[in-house]
Amino acid sequence: MATIQAGGLRKSFGRIEAVKDVSFSVDKGELFGFLGPNGAGKTTTIGMLTTLLRPTGGRATVAGNDVVRDPAAVRRSIGLVLQESTYDQDLTAMHMLRIQGIAFGLSAREIRTRSEELLSLLDLWDRRNDRLREYSGGMARRAELARGLVHKPEVLFLDEPTLGLDPQSRRTMWDYIDGLRRTDGVTIFLTTHYMEEADNCGRLGIINDGRIVALDTPDRLKSQLGGDVVTIVSPQPTQVAAEVMERFGVATQTVEGIVTANVQDAAGFLPELLRGLTTPVDSVSVNRPTLEDVFVSLTDRNFGKAQNDLDGKRS
Repeated sequence: MATIQAGGLRKSFGRIEAVKDVSFSVDKGELFGFLGPNGAGKTTTIGMLTTLLRPTGGRATVAGNDVVRDPAAVRRSIGLVLQESTYDQDLTAMHMLRIQGIAFGLSAREIRTRSEELLSLLDLWDRRNDRLREYSGGMARRAELARGLVHKPEVLFLDEPTLGLDPQSRRTMWDYIDGLRRTDGVTIFLTTHYMEEADNCGRLGIINDGRIVALDTPDRLKSQLGGDVVTIVSPQPTQVAAEVMERFGVATQTVEGIVTANVQDAAGFLPELLRGLTTPVDSVSVNRPTLEDVFVSLTDRNFGKAQNDLDGKRS
């Protein structure tokens, strides 16, 4: 049974239609990745699913509860870990979890037991009485995760949960998150700009310009591109792209001055390309399709650019 279900979901802000007829479902215990460039409608969709925004049209249910008719039940069933903390940084981790537990109707004993369990598992117990402002980036993200889990939600929404973390902290976070899904059946709804995290999802939904443009497993999405990906670096990318299309009839994408083309047989195509191009080329490489290539082909943006945009907005 689907734990999250969206049908014809729409959201407008005045004349601006941010989300246009979005439909998808997420099964219980699934790790579902939701990807899209900034401004594509990703955050707006999540806002509707978590009852932070009221849909303009369509319908959505989370854990069997309608987001419009029963928002309180939806909130009780979900945990939400945002990109940045919304709590007072002068609070301690224990105080933050106590407030969260009270908000969800937990008893004092349940709060105490649950806080000790989570902070111990996330390696924060020894720092439980330190103020949040004294935590490192990795510790702060783990504390946010503990807050989102204190009431044992059925669905966990993670918005860039490992943004800015070092590789070791990211691995620690993901080991725990994946354990939740496997042992407790928690449904994970993830947004990320890290390709390796997206590649570990059971399925991916890619949104662009307010619409779902792809929905499948990572492997199937990559296989849809087919063949090989030829990457061309040139001081004149626009001229290279035009020449490849004119001389060889091969469509290209150009992102940040890098030209890519999907071809069925790179071994046969490359010699003709190198002999036939008249525009200067610095390098040519061949790879199998990646999620980056899928993302570029569907949105004309890449993960690195999306991440830079995000970091720029945070600075």
